[in-house]
Amino acid sequence: MNLIEWHARRQLRCPLERKFEFHATAEGTFKLHVVLLPGFSQFSLSAFIDPLCCANALFGRRLFEWQTVGLQAAPVASSSGMLFDVAASLADCLCEDEATALVLVGGDQIEDALSPQLRAFLRRQVRSNIPIYAVGTATWLLAEAGVLRSGARCTIHWTKLAALSETFQDLIVEDVLFSQEGNIVTCAGGFAAFDLAAEIVKECCGSDLAQRICQQLIAEGWRSGERWQSIPFGLKNTGAGAKMLQVVKLMEKNTEAPLSLDELAQRVSLSRRQLERLFEKHLSTTPHKYYMSVRLRKARQLLENTNMPVIDVAIACGYISSSHFSKSFKDYFQTLPSQTRAPAPVLDNRFAA
Repeated sequence: MNLIEWHARRQLRCPLERKFEFHATAEGTFKLHVVLLPGFSQFSLSAFIDPLCCANALFGRRLFEWQTVGLQAAPVASSSGMLFDVAASLADCLCEDEATALVLVGGDQIEDALSPQLRAFLRRQVRSNIPIYAVGTATWLLAEAGVLRSGARCTIHWTKLAALSETFQDLIVEDVLFSQEGNIVTCAGGFAAFDLAAEIVKECCGSDLAQRICQQLIAEGWRSGERWQSIPFGLKNTGAGAKMLQVVKLMEKNTEAPLSLDELAQRVSLSRRQLERLFEKHLSTTPHKYYMSVRLRKARQLLENTNMPVIDVAIACGYISSSHFSKSFKDYFQTLPSQTRAPAPVLDNRFAA
C-alpha cells in the first residue's frame, strides 16, 4: 500500500480516543468546507488553518485543502470588521461534491445566525456522516439546530459556557479546550483552535509531523482536548494545588444548589479548617466569599449572553429571591443586574492575579 492509499483509508481517531470516520479523497487529501459565520473570529480561523497549511508545506504536497464558505455569495465581515471573500455559498456547497469535513467558525454574536438554510445544511451533513468541527461559539448553532443530541458532550468559548448550559439543559457542557461526541467536535476557539488542528494532523499523519508544525510555528507543543480553557478565576500564579483546583471546579459546577463548606471539604478529603486555610493562603479570602463570586460571575455571563429574566438568573445561581440577588450583585459589581445588559462592560479584577 502506497502513502496515498494509506491516507485514503486511514480513520481519524478523535482526541478522546473514540473513533469516527474521516476519510481522505482518493488522492489522499482531506477536503474541508470552512463556513465563516457573520462576525467570525479571524484569530480562531488562522489558528485552525495555519497548522494545516504548514502541514502541506512540510510534507511536500497538499494533505489538506479547504474552501471558505459564506451563508450567502458575498464577503463576510469578521469580528474586527474586515471583509473576507468566500469561494462559495451554502447553496453552492449543496450542489457540489461533499467535503470530508465541515468546519464552522463563529464569533461573539452567534445566537441569531441560524437560518433555515443553514439548519438544513447542517442536518444534511449529519445524515451524510460528515464530521463537523464547531470552532468558538459555533457550538451554539449546532445545539440550536438539534444537531447535538440530548446528553451530548460539548464545549464553547468560556464566555458562553453558562449561557449554553442554561439554554440547552439537555447537553453536557464542559469547560475544556475541545470535546467530541460522535462525528461532532466542538472547540473553544482562540488558541484551542491551534491545539485541535495539531491534534488532527497527529491523528491523520502522525505525531512527528504535528511536532514539526509546532516547531515551525514557534509553539512549545499542543494541549490535549480535556484541558481546562483557563486556570479557574483568581488562581493563576498563586501556587494552588490540585485539591484547591478541584474545590473551585466543584463550586463552578454547583451554582444553582450550592454545596456547603463541609461537603466541599469532604469531596476532596480535607477538613473544613484545612480548606479555609487554603483559601486564606492562596486568595486571602474565605471559601464562602469566593463561592459567592463564582455564582455572581456566572450570573453576569447569563445576563450578558441570554434573555433570561432576572429572577431565572438568580435561581440558576443559587438565590431564592430577586431582591437578595440584586443586592448581592450590586455590592459585588457596583451595578444592578438590569444595567448589566447595557453595552458598557463591567470589569471584575477582585481576585485577578
